Amino acid sequence: MNISYVDKLADYENILVVDEKGHTLFYDIPDLNVLRHLGQRPEDFLGRKVTTFYKDLSEQDSTVMTVLRTRQPLTDIRQVMTTHKGGKVESISSTYPIIESGEVKGAIEFSKRFYSKKNIESLNKYAGHKMYRKNNTIYTIGDMITKDPAMEKIKQKIRKISRTDSTLMISGKTGTGKEIVAQSVHNLSDRFGGPFISLNCSAVPENLMETTLFGTTKGSFTGAEETPGLFEQADGGTLFLDEINSLDITLQVKLLKAVEEKSVRRIGGKKNIPVDIRVISATNEDPETLLSEQRLREDLFYRMAVVEIRLPELKERKEDIKILLDYYLNFYNDKMNITIEEVDQEVIDCFMRYKWPGNVREFKNAIEMAYNHAENGKLALDDIPERICKKSSKEASPITNDSVSLKDAVENFEKELIIEHYTAAEEVIAETARRLGISKQSLKYKINKYNLR
Repeated sequence: MNISYVDKLADYENILVVDEKGHTLFYDIPDLNVLRHLGQRPEDFLGRKVTTFYKDLSEQDSTVMTVLRTRQPLTDIRQVMTTHKGGKVESISSTYPIIESGEVKGAIEFSKRFYSKKNIESLNKYAGHKMYRKNNTIYTIGDMITKDPAMEKIKQKIRKISRTDSTLMISGKTGTGKEIVAQSVHNLSDRFGGPFISLNCSAVPENLMETTLFGTTKGSFTGAEETPGLFEQADGGTLFLDEINSLDITLQVKLLKAVEEKSVRRIGGKKNIPVDIRVISATNEDPETLLSEQRLREDLFYRMAVVEIRLPELKERKEDIKILLDYYLNFYNDKMNITIEEVDQEVIDCFMRYKWPGNVREFKNAIEMAYNHAENGKLALDDIPERICKKSSKEASPITNDSVSLKDAVENFEKELIIEHYTAAEEVIAETARRLGISKQSLKYKINKYNLR
């Protein structure tokens, strides 16, 4: 090997050594995800013939096999090959024969991989928005997978409200995607460079909540140190308070004061600390119910819900089932060591009948579970959780299918009535409220609740 070859090899990343038959003896790579992308494990890789690593690599096309056959080096050869997962791999390599006593004993190949746009899109599925992770987020608006008209309106609304710093309250059942919405708003806003601080209020003991939010000063109680609360930690960014309705009423008053004044005082502190934050809150219950049951203060609600978003349940957007299925199949095909290429129609029918009380989160978990049972690249009815099959069958029965809960019936009637008068009043809030005999504030809430604008 002459010196010019050595100079060029400094640019390469991977080293492959094979015996005289092309079986791998040694492979050194800087990133094991390369093997993962190929659909291989290190222990499976060694000892195998190089042509088996790709779908379309023949003895004639392989640089390694060509060098073993011709006994001549091949330098700076660019190749595009197809992995067993269907992805394209582009590389440039220099391959040299290993000759001892006039006989070819093997070959050594130095290579470097390149990524096409399609490769990069595949790698991004592993990355999970790595750039955004620096601000404590993992989601962007692109993670809201939908073709449902109501959800598309919500995405449009998110883009609009991201331009302001107004408080936002998100309501929706568990698993509907409230965290995704909150992070999407943050990452679309000018605050994306600041921190996104998230807290599930129901997960913190009541006696620790105040110090968690507002921080402490040294000596304020036994063992207390100078500790910033979440308001301070979110300075310059966004504070997301999930399940805000679980907060004690007394603490709700203090929260209201902090949000209105945009300043906090640490426990035991003597001065207010200004904070530059946007506050987003969420609840998994209907805000109207919380207000009527006095579990959420009215003044806090009005301050926290300058803008409102109500997320529909998955059962309200059944047309998204298939698009979500395709999305999660692609997601888990990349994440797991199994590739699903076919789904039985029975599975799709079952998914369409099921009510999905856990919403998109339950749907995602069901797909992941199915991957642990699936065989032969096919998703069958036996692979999905048994409880989904059973409940899906019951929900398909005439008795269940024809019956509607009182709550759903009332909401459907209310929605249709509001649409009728809202349209007749040419979408004038005051006139619509007069026709319905309710306050403008109540009407605005219901319009947002049903995504009517």
